[in-house]
Amino acid sequence: QVQLVESGGGLVQPGGSLRLSCAASGSIFSIYRMGWYRQAPGKQRELVALIFSGGNTNYANSVKGRFTISRDNAKNTVYLQMNSLLPEDTADYYCRLTTTTSYDYWGQGTQVTVSS
Repeated sequence: QVQLVESGGGLVQPGGSLRLSCAASGSIFSIYRMGWYRQAPGKQRELVALIFSGGNTNYANSVKGRFTISRDNAKNTVYLQMNSLLPEDTADYYCRLTTTTSYDYWGQGTQVTVSS
């Protein structure tokens, strides 16, 4: 079993920055990708950013140039650096880990609120 624990959410003013962390623990054998998703009130969960085992990354168009996903393999931790935050970035942010055998694991989520 794999556990994912997110941290780093909070309240920030528009234009500010936050860094989210997601630490994976447990029976981690082979990670295919890790990623961040978000869900705003009344909306569907959407992809924010992915990082693959080889280091490639994908971003949603809405966050390109503002958010950066990175990973510390030694710590089994993935980060999401969020800059130039907008009110529309307000959401619960979830970490997801997908193994090479297509198992999916989700964290419990961390709330991000962008408001003045």
